[in-house]
Amino acid sequence: MAVKKLLKYEFPVLAVGLREGEIDGVKIEPPGTDFNGVHTVTMYVGPKNQASYYDYIIRLQPKRVIFNPGTQNVEFEKKLRDAGIHVTHACTLIMLSNHLF
Repeated sequence: MAVKKLLKYEFPVLAVGLREGEIDGVKIEPPGTDFNGVHTVTMYVGPKNQASYYDYIIRLQPKRVIFNPGTQNVEFEKKLRDAGIHVTHACTLIMLSNHLF
């Protein structure tokens, strides 16, 4: 839903996931895929499964990471802040609906 809504509002979108596929023409890339110029990462992975993403997301050097409800992770948030990455707790879909993105 987030990819579709981001596209609707004409944001450039990259998708990362464990399953191959695509969403409205956006290929779902495997974790670890290098991207340049990532502005925002929006988390939909629960805290128990985030550790394998820590270094990857920090390496992407996004300006912010949005922790959607249920994804908050104090340990990861500290690592992000220490790397100079802004952390937000919010629902991406609501942010988009309210033009707060």
